[in-house]
Amino acid sequence: YDPPRFFASSVIFLELPTAMGAGMVELGPGMVEVGAAEAAQTVPPAKRRRVLALKTAAAAAGRRPRRERRPSAIQRLFQACRAVFRGPGTVPAPAEVALLRAMLDRMRPEDVGLSSDMPFFRNRDAPATEGTPAITHTTIYKSEKFSMVLFFLPTNAVIPLHNHPGMTVFNKLLIGSMHAKSYDWADPDDPPNESDASSADGQLRLAQLVVDDVFTAPCDTSVLFPTAGGNMHRFRAVAPSAFLDILGPPYSIEEDRDCTYYTDIPYSEHHS
Repeated sequence: YDPPRFFASSVIFLELPTAMGAGMVELGPGMVEVGAAEAAQTVPPAKRRRVLALKTAAAAAGRRPRRERRPSAIQRLFQACRAVFRGPGTVPAPAEVALLRAMLDRMRPEDVGLSSDMPFFRNRDAPATEGTPAITHTTIYKSEKFSMVLFFLPTNAVIPLHNHPGMTVFNKLLIGSMHAKSYDWADPDDPPNESDASSADGQLRLAQLVVDDVFTAPCDTSVLFPTAGGNMHRFRAVAPSAFLDILGPPYSIEEDRDCTYYTDIPYSEHHS
């Protein structure tokens, strides 16, 4: 895959390429531990009464009941996502977006078991192997309503320009530095198949630049929506990087939410 070309123009056409983007390697599932509040919802009432009785007996005997462990940051985030994401066809309310954004803004690498001192992040040189540097990712949690995924990009690794159909996505850069470039359709209601612009490889559709900047951790969480906020974006690692993606709902071929990759073509080039 040839990475999308970099253009200064803010008005472009996006074209579906003939080849898929750079491959990504699944590292294996992570783990989300159910917190005490959620666990209580699944425990039968009779058992909850027995637990309460045991705590009362311990207090009568002069023993301090065992203190419940406070949920970790990633666990609290997971619980909030379960409350916020309601499935396909829904978008979180502004207050819910603000809640998740605030929680992610406070997230640290240590909250997901990472550290900038790890060898992967200390090696700032581009990989010596030929071709596109490999991108790895691990899924922390996935359901039909949302997913939580960690991505790891070595220097110069590129996630090509791609979309998020019908999704609300929260992106938190935890370690490193990345160049991000994102677009929204200039006219979200204009179906690409009805456009009179075309090329030998496929249909063209007008898009508007939203973000074209370099972000370095720690930085604010970015949020994109189904038709706003830069729903189509591209990342290039300036330094070894790790970021957390929360997608609601996640990609699903069966539910017509497959990922589409694009190539950006400047408007001036097409109409010159």
